[in-house]
Amino acid sequence: MPTQTKVDKVAELQEKLERCSIAVTTGFSRIPVNEMTDLRRRTREAGVELVVIKNSLMSLAADAADMPQLKDIMEGPTAVAFGYDEPVDVAKTLSDYIRTTRSALTIQGAVVGGGPALPTPEVERLAALPPRPILLSQLLGQIQAPISGLINVLNGPLWAFGGVLQARIRQLEEAGEGAEESDD
Repeated sequence: MPTQTKVDKVAELQEKLERCSIAVTTGFSRIPVNEMTDLRRRTREAGVELVVIKNSLMSLAADAADMPQLKDIMEGPTAVAFGYDEPVDVAKTLSDYIRTTRSALTIQGAVVGGGPALPTPEVERLAALPPRPILLSQLLGQIQAPISGLINVLNGPLWAFGGVLQARIRQLEEAGEGAEESDD
């Protein structure tokens, strides 16, 4: 029979899963306590909530939150990073921590929203994405490129016509100057 503490913990995890935009599972075996403390501090600074939890309790919470795909990416001692804002930020925070500290921490996978479970390589690709403002500017550039090309194509005949008119004006001016010189 489950204790009230475990029931409360499952309900708390369920609420976190329902609120989060991304949940990243990590394996943290062979990580010293001081490194885990540093990881918690860095994730907290980034607005990410890191929870070390038993897989059985997380499985119950995942089922209750209608996210059974989360169970596919939990193996061994598991810590789950919950992100409530930008999904990229969570993946980037964990990936940067692993890269800079050469930690034994491993990313097992992630669930973004209610989508399918993302394997480790997909989470690393997510972490490699540029920040949102840069992505938006790249998107706008891609949208504007065909329009700019169309404007250049449409302006081409006008520029050519303007060039023809300028040449004719010069030609008439030269012919007019030649006529004045012959009158003298």
